[in-house]
Amino acid sequence: MSFLRKQLDKLEPLFHKGGKLEKLFPLFEAADSFLYTPGLRTTNGPHVRDGIDLKRTMMTVVWALVPCTLFAMWNVGNQAALAAGETVGVAEAFLAGLWMFLPLYLVTMAVGGGIETLFSVIRKHEINEGFLVSGLLIPLIVPATLPLWQLALGTAFGVIIGKEVFGGTGMNILNPALTTRVFLFFAYPGQISGDSVWVATGDKLVDGFSGATPLAQFYGGAAPGELVNVAGGPLSWMDAFLGFLPGSFGETSTLCCLIGAAVLILSKIGSWRIMLACLLGMAGMATLLNLVGPEANSYAAVPWHWHLVVGGFAFGAVFMATDPVSAAQTDAGKWIYGVLIGVLTVLVRVVNPAYPEGMMLAIIFMNIFAPVIDYYVVKANIKRREQRLGLQ
Repeated sequence: MSFLRKQLDKLEPLFHKGGKLEKLFPLFEAADSFLYTPGLRTTNGPHVRDGIDLKRTMMTVVWALVPCTLFAMWNVGNQAALAAGETVGVAEAFLAGLWMFLPLYLVTMAVGGGIETLFSVIRKHEINEGFLVSGLLIPLIVPATLPLWQLALGTAFGVIIGKEVFGGTGMNILNPALTTRVFLFFAYPGQISGDSVWVATGDKLVDGFSGATPLAQFYGGAAPGELVNVAGGPLSWMDAFLGFLPGSFGETSTLCCLIGAAVLILSKIGSWRIMLACLLGMAGMATLLNLVGPEANSYAAVPWHWHLVVGGFAFGAVFMATDPVSAAQTDAGKWIYGVLIGVLTVLVRVVNPAYPEGMMLAIIFMNIFAPVIDYYVVKANIKRREQRLGLQ
């Protein structure tokens, strides 16, 4: 490793200002930062105020996503086998899911990473590590059957419109991965929603096969005890909690999301206030609808603990709502922000017939209002302090 370090140090002057390869400095810096921990402090963007830098922060989030990613690979392969009426081993299901996941991941990293590199060269700054997380989140929140060209287009839209137009990492008001998801839903609804997109079965289908997610079954009038899996058997709450159901790659297992939440909370990177507030807002709104709404809408009768384990609620609350850039920053603001996400999620799911899954739309909607929430929280704090000091 010392030999590699010496070679990099020897090449470094070529990439600095005045060197022959000055315009390629972002590429050199990215490779050097990837191989070795940088000895530099963050000067702009997401300001780091303690011993952890941006690279360590992003890598911690990546590690927190590992349980969801590994389980996603197995579950997608297993769901495809069940839909085809086959029984496969753990390794075979995992490899099948891996071959479905890899193309999505590689396309996302190539397109998104390429765009970030281009903007870094144009703006003459280093390539930030922010896309390490976005590049993994995007393939985890799309179905296995999504065409690669649509994923490439959605990733480009998410990175450019959701991030780079605001100035890049640390400047964006929208979560880039969610921006990608929202673009794909409205641009290509047939490829990202509906019964047929959630299970990659090829041409092997069994009689009575249904790829409908539990959310879609609920909206069709099914009660919790009437849910079925892709093979036509009963689907219990525990099955849904563990993630044995169709859906986007990384969103199915609430258990894996909770493991990721523990990593983020213990490392103090993810806000437990936002996670808990999302849960409280969702549970409160679902309970209220249980009491007043079932007569008009059967979906309103779905209890809160089912809202927790179906769709992308757990994944969104842990990995999306807690984005330190696009979320609320004040402690009180985090509670307001999280509660409103939970409330809006249930409202979109129950009231909107065109979009059974509401978590992603709720988060990106609250991304827009997060600065406003923080503004009024700070303003209220200033007013209270002025009153306490007798300045009013």
